[in-house]
Amino acid sequence: MLLIDPIVLENAHVHLEPLDDRHAPDLAAASAGLEHTWYTSVPTPAGIDDEIARRRAMQDAGTMNAWAIVREGTAVGMTTFCGIDQANRHVEIGYTWLALSAQRTAVNTAAKLLLLGHAFDACAAIAVEFRTHWHNRQSRQAIARLGAKQDGVLRNHRLGPGGTLRDTVVFSILPHEWPAVCLGLEERLRRG
Repeated sequence: MLLIDPIVLENAHVHLEPLDDRHAPDLAAASAGLEHTWYTSVPTPAGIDDEIARRRAMQDAGTMNAWAIVREGTAVGMTTFCGIDQANRHVEIGYTWLALSAQRTAVNTAAKLLLLGHAFDACAAIAVEFRTHWHNRQSRQAIARLGAKQDGVLRNHRLGPGGTLRDTVVFSILPHEWPAVCLGLEERLRRG
């Protein structure tokens, strides 16, 4: 299976559905009230339609595989395989955001378990990467809790809003690490 192939992924906690316009009303409601800080890329409720279109265009170009994160029939966030390098079986999991009601629940852990399992088990990935802004401490901590190891910091990696410079923290999980990471994520879900 290819990293770009649209597929529904599901477990007892969440469904990851290929991102579609039908998810827009739920996602607009889900993004309401989120802290739209200068170092995150969460769309505003009014920007959901444009963000869905942007992600679907990137999917059509072969660089992104986008999902809606669905809990109990309602889309509560988005996530993607991005930076897809099929020839080298390398992918990044990113552009993830969750509604306030889904944060600090099993949703993120369950979604990452599905994405990592799909990348390693179905797509034979040789590396799965996560990237976040240096100033996004919540994201850095969440990535480390998944079991990813920090590879390093790309300094002055991107230009941000108002010309600010972004330092990007890079984490990864490799195939030989996946079995232990998988067990850890499954245990976290069992404990609730």
